[in-house]
Amino acid sequence: MNKIDFSKLSQLASASAAVTATCKCSAVPLRAWQKLPLSLDLHDLVEIGTLIDDPYDEPTFKEYHPQGTRYESEDAPIAPRYFPCNRSQVLYCQACGRHFLQYNEAGGYFTELRIRALRPELLVDAPL
Repeated sequence: MNKIDFSKLSQLASASAAVTATCKCSAVPLRAWQKLPLSLDLHDLVEIGTLIDDPYDEPTFKEYHPQGTRYESEDAPIAPRYFPCNRSQVLYCQACGRHFLQYNEAGGYFTELRIRALRPELLVDAPL
């Protein structure tokens, strides 16, 4: 899988923000991390790259919230080196061109796909 660096991620986020077309991928606002909505068909989204640095290394579960946001906050930073971005793939909507981040939340007895819109105003190139 193609590793997407911060510069490319910023370009994709800006391109996504410029999309104004109505699309079923934007029917549910995905401003914060949430489980994959039933209205969103994964067949319409193409995986174009990953934010995972090393597939053989366990990435950190540390989150990045310097302004007191939380995982479920709509204004939480998108920091690629921090959880859950560091476990995410970048998806592209074939219908409209929007971009999303997606990762698989794996709890004790379940897995669940989580997704969030890629928003340029929230991107932070924060070091670990």
